[in-house]
Formats: sequence, C-alpha cells, structure tokens
Amino acid sequence: MKFSTKAIHSGSEPDPKTGAIMPPIYMSSTFVQGAPGEDKGFEYTRAHNPNFTILEQQLASLENAKHATVFSSGIGALMAMVTLLKSGDKVLAIDGLYGGTYRLFNQVLNRFGIQFEAIIPQSLNELQEAFKSKQPQWLLFETPTNPLMEIFDIAAFAKAAKEHGVFSIVDNTFASPYCQNPLELGIDLVWHSTTKYIGGHSDVVGGVVMTNDAKIKEHLDFARKTTGVNPSPFDCWLVTRGVKTLSVRMERHQSNAMAIATYLSKHPKVKNVLYPGLPDHPKHDIAKKQMRGFSGMLSVEFNLSLEETKKLITSFKYISLAESLGGVESLVNHPALMTHASIPKEERAKMGISDGLVRFSIGLEDIDDLIDDFDKALLPYLN
Repeated sequence: MKFSTKAIHSGSEPDPKTGAIMPPIYMSSTFVQGAPGEDKGFEYTRAHNPNFTILEQQLASLENAKHATVFSSGIGALMAMVTLLKSGDKVLAIDGLYGGTYRLFNQVLNRFGIQFEAIIPQSLNELQEAFKSKQPQWLLFETPTNPLMEIFDIAAFAKAAKEHGVFSIVDNTFASPYCQNPLELGIDLVWHSTTKYIGGHSDVVGGVVMTNDAKIKEHLDFARKTTGVNPSPFDCWLVTRGVKTLSVRMERHQSNAMAIATYLSKHPKVKNVLYPGLPDHPKHDIAKKQMRGFSGMLSVEFNLSLEETKKLITSFKYISLAESLGGVESLVNHPALMTHASIPKEERAKMGISDGLVRFSIGLEDIDDLIDDFDKALLPYLN
C-alpha cells in the first residue's frame, strides 16, 4: 500500500454498526467490564481509548513502524520517553532542537539528575569521539534542524550510535513521515509533534512516538497512563482527520517552499536562504539521499537591522506572525525572540541563531499571492 492510501485507510474501517466512513469519537472516560479485570481492550481513557488505537495504527503505518503511542503534545511524548532514563543518565543532543526541548532538559529534568549536553560535531569522527568521551545513553537530534535547516546523515549517525551502545532518537516533526522515515535508516525511536504537519490545520495539539520494539511500546503506554500525558479522544479524531490529507498537503507545502526559497535567494535584501531543497544548501546531497521531499520550512537572514526585521515580519498580509508550523496557513516566526527565546543569547549565537534570522512555515496559499506578499512587504527597504 502506498503512502496516500495508507494515510486514508490504515487503522480506519467504516463503523460496523452504522457504516459511518469516519470513525466515531469515543468521548467516554471509562468502559464497562464484563467481570473484574475482563474488558474489551479499554478500561479508562487515561490509559487507552479506541481513538488512540485508530490514530496509532494510522501513524505507525505512515512511519513504517510496528508500534506507535500517542500523547497530549510533542513535549508530553518527550516526557514519556524520558521515563526510559534514570537519574545520572546523559542525553547527548545535536544543536538544532526545538527550544522547548532545551527548556525541559535544562530547567526541569536537570533537577532530577538527567544530564543534557548539546554539541555541534563537525564530522562523524567528532561525534564518535563524543560518544567515547561522554558515554551518553541517548543521542537526540532533528534533521532538518529548527530553525537553521541543518541536515544530518541519519543512517551514519544511527550506525555510529549502535556501535557505541547509544540509543538514538530523531524528532521528525519538520520533515513529517511523508518526506522522511528515520526508523528505516536505523534510528531507534521517532518522535513527532502531531500539532504540526501531521495534524496540519492549527486546531489540535498532540504528540506521537514510533518504535519497532514491543517492550518500548509497552513502556510508553504505561508512561502515558502513569504520568497523565494522554490526549483526548477528540484530539486524536482531529489528527486522524488531518492525516488523511497529509500527502496532498505536503506536496503543496514543499512546492510553495521551493518557489519562495528560489525567489528570496535572488532578492537584494536577503543575505541567506536556508532550505535543503536548494542545490546550494551545503547538505543538499545528504538531504536528497534520505528525504523524499524537502518539506515546507525555510529560514532567511535579511539584510536588515533588527528593528527593520521586526517591522517586516508584522507587515505581511497573508503570512501571520505566530509560533508553531505545519498548518495550511503560512506563518513567520522570529526564533531569537519567540521559539528559541528560552535559550541564552550566547548559546543561540553558538548555534548560529542570529537576531536577523527569520523562520517561515510556508502554507498552501496560491504561490502568486505569497510572492506578492513578499514583494510588498520588502518594497519599503529597497529605496
């Protein structure tokens, strides 16, 4: 079964009682038991719910995984994954994670003895040396990264991690399962904020973790129940609905993003465009090797002052200034002042996140309207 067919049909059968083509929303907190301990697979929605199961089967299929566990948010999914660790364990991250991930490790989990360190390896050998010297339990990274669109060789990183006994996790939110499947490249866990491309309509918050390990699936289900990071049945229903159009949405997202990236790369007020689909991206060849498409995210450094940049990003007609990404509407974000503001300025500078960097989530609007929006917003700065 191909991706688009799986997105529509996996995990979702017509309701046997009514013939409803869309699954019902099981808005029940509890489920009747025939006898103590004898249920029909569901007992309490904090632990399990039919809408959880439908969505898990659907998302596991898209990521070519054996198992999936859904959560209340992407950060809720991370909290559940962290229960795989113990006090004293170390997480080695590659710089370029979502700011909320840094915040959770550095401002909350550090108080419980979970060590966290982010590095910028310049080569695979440097990463392997870090494994030897730091002896982490986990390797955690994104690719493309947020917001610098750095690309890492997933298969090479996964192989190196396995050689050193390190458990590997990829946040695949930016790429979505449509563009990239890290489990197939050797990664141990794949993690998404389903709020973003998977849900796709800026109307739901959720998270999911995919794995091929049945014991980890069992642990994550237990963690969801015990820590209370379960989604609601309605949220799962919304994501199930959103997934059905994921493939057609991603095609438009990435075609629009490529057109915008090409347009901006030639604009006199643009210093640099960061988009892995551009042939001059420094890791374009690696992106082509491991991605089926380049998604709809791009970042731009404008030849403008900070005040001019702030004014620019509030002057668009169709591109809204807002956090998050992956919805049908185009969004603009200033990482240093918004999504990555929780990271100290000196750390942001080391990562390469300047005050002039702007991140765009390119939506599904007509491309001519989007380019016209850029033309008009940038026009005052051409004189």
